[in-house]
Amino acid sequence: MPATPPEECSRRLDALRRTLGERSLDAALLVWATDVFYFSGTRQNAALWVPREGEPLLLVRKSFARARAESPLAGVRPFPPSKELPSVLGPARRVGFTPDVATASVERFWLRALPGAELVDLSGAIREQRSVKSAWELSRMRATAELLCGVLRELPAYLRPGMREVDLSAEIEVRMRRAGNEGSPRMRAFNQEFFMGLAVAGGAATAPSYFDGPVTGRGLSASSPLGASTDAIPRDVPVLLDYTAILDGYIHDMTRIAVCGKLRPELQRAYGAACAISDEVAAGLRPGAIPSQLWELARARAEDAGLGGVFMGPPGDQARFVGHGVGLELDEVPVLAPGFDQPLRLGQTIAVEPKFVLPGLGAVGIENTWAVGEKGGERITAMGDELIEV
Repeated sequence: MPATPPEECSRRLDALRRTLGERSLDAALLVWATDVFYFSGTRQNAALWVPREGEPLLLVRKSFARARAESPLAGVRPFPPSKELPSVLGPARRVGFTPDVATASVERFWLRALPGAELVDLSGAIREQRSVKSAWELSRMRATAELLCGVLRELPAYLRPGMREVDLSAEIEVRMRRAGNEGSPRMRAFNQEFFMGLAVAGGAATAPSYFDGPVTGRGLSASSPLGASTDAIPRDVPVLLDYTAILDGYIHDMTRIAVCGKLRPELQRAYGAACAISDEVAAGLRPGAIPSQLWELARARAEDAGLGGVFMGPPGDQARFVGHGVGLELDEVPVLAPGFDQPLRLGQTIAVEPKFVLPGLGAVGIENTWAVGEKGGERITAMGDELIEV
């Protein structure tokens, strides 16, 4: 597993320091594991202190030995007693913080530990910086795409009519783990959980649930109402496979449709509409494009196809986006959705996922991960969009 190169961490820290200067902040205090990993190269239990001037300090609760071995930062030390924090960190009045993910108790701890300091919301700036991927990060995401696409290419070898959704899901997941998948994707949003992915078919694929996505599946219980159920997979119904994989922390997200037999004409037509919307939206992933306008484009094309009422979810439970940022977390910015008006930037990575949920028939759609490119989206997903027919 390649470690984060020292030059990557240096570049990221330099960009963060520029942000601190622009906002008249004395330092940044990062406590969310994903942010700490991004800037320090290690995902240990730690807090990262980045002064506007001077070297960063990684304070590690556990494991100090591993953090010191993994991080290229020079200032790695055990987490001190809280009464020593003011002297360890030095004076700072305005400190950037991420209240979007820190609990109230964590925030209170740091306010007590840094008397007189003001914690200023830096969440948006951190997420915006992380949204733009370097060439090294894109190489990691392409490696993750190869892992996941390799498993889904083998689907005809193990998908059979009559097998349960949960058994298909288990087969995909064990193959992914054997290929090196690191587990379930990290998410930033409160109370949003996602397993490795969904293998759902027919009516079970149309069940609504809590997850902020167009297709959720029935799941196995009220405690876990997401993903595969114990329902058998019939012939001639769409089997929706929405999976993520992770290598070196970087996520790839994709969806494919399989069928044991042939899809009904109305499902084939909806699938064709989803692929056409995907192509048009992906072509618009250029620097300067406005995410909310790409959402409106997708929504209008769904309406033109006579499918607006089932676009991005079952009637009454539709998701209001057609794409989301992806990287170290599954729910990064930008989001192709209403209200997201900040122009796209070169190197941002977005999973575009137009889907239709037809009650009584099933769910169809496509999802590929793209990088924003000068001439439109640059495809990261290493697999064609064709139906997988078994």
